[in-house]
Amino acid sequence: MTSHWSPYRLGNLTGKRIVVTGATNGVGLATAAALTRAGAHVILAVRNVELGAQRAAEIGGDTSVVKLDLADLSSVRAFSDRLDGDVDVLVNNAGVVAQRRSDTVDGFEMTLGTNFLGPFALTNLLLPRVRSTIVNVASDAHKTGKIADDDPHLRTRKWSAFPAYARSKLAVMLWGLELDRRLRLAGSPVTSQLTHPGWVASNLTNLSDKGLMAVVHTVAKTAADVLANDTDAGAAPTLYCISEPIPPGSYVGIDSRLGLKGAPTLSGRSAEACDYEAAARLVAFAERETGTTIPV
Repeated sequence: MTSHWSPYRLGNLTGKRIVVTGATNGVGLATAAALTRAGAHVILAVRNVELGAQRAAEIGGDTSVVKLDLADLSSVRAFSDRLDGDVDVLVNNAGVVAQRRSDTVDGFEMTLGTNFLGPFALTNLLLPRVRSTIVNVASDAHKTGKIADDDPHLRTRKWSAFPAYARSKLAVMLWGLELDRRLRLAGSPVTSQLTHPGWVASNLTNLSDKGLMAVVHTVAKTAADVLANDTDAGAAPTLYCISEPIPPGSYVGIDSRLGLKGAPTLSGRSAEACDYEAAARLVAFAERETGTTIPV
C-alpha cells in the first residue's frame, strides 16, 4: 500500500460542476478524465469543439463541451454568456509555448495573452458564479521569469519562446497572490490555488514544428519519457487542490528535488512571486487590458 496521494482522494464528486480549460490534450484531458471518473459534471472549455466532443466521448461520464479561445477576449465573453448556472470549481489549465512572436486578436503578446490575460478575464467574468475553488496552473518556470512593467507585451524588447513562457507563468503566480489576498480580505468562501504540474511529456509545444524546433521537440519528448511525469501525474497537483484541506493561496508542486517528476505536495515559490506590490501593479495592468475587474 502506497502513502502517496491518489485520485481516490477526490471521493464522490457527483453533483459538482467543474470547468477545465484546455481539456482536449495533455494535463487538461487527464484532469477532466479524473474528475469525471469521480462523478463530477465536467465542462470541457476548448478551442476545437469537434476534438472536444471526441475527447468527451473517450473519457465518458458526465461532460459538456463549450468553445473557448483564451487568445480572443470576445470568445472569453461568449463562453461566460453561454455557460449557464453556477460552477463549483474553475481550473485554468490551458497554456501555450509560442514558437514565434505574434499578437492575439486583442493585440496582446500571444504567450502572455493566452496563459495570463485570457484566464484572468475568464475568472473575473465567472467568479460571481464560482462556489468553491479556482485552480490556476502555473509552473516552476516562473522562477526564471521577468516582467518588464514598461514593455509587458515585449514590443521593443527581445522576444524568445521560453523566457516569454516563464514570464507568463510568473504573471499567473502574481495574479494568484493578489486574487487570494482579495478573496480573503472580502471573507469570500472561494479559495484560489496555484499549481505546478512538473515536467510533463505533453503537447505544449507544437507537433507540427519544422526544422530546429522539431529537433528540439523530439529530444525533449525522448528525455521527458524517461525523466518527466505522465499526464495523470501532471494532473495530480490540480486534483490535490480539490481533494485536500490545504491553506488558501497555496502553491502545489511536485515532490522531487528538481520538481520534474513525482507526487503532488505543497511547494515553494520564488521571492518575485511573493511580491504583493508587483502583484497589485500586474493586476491593475490586466484589468486595464481586459476591461474586467476582480469582482470581490
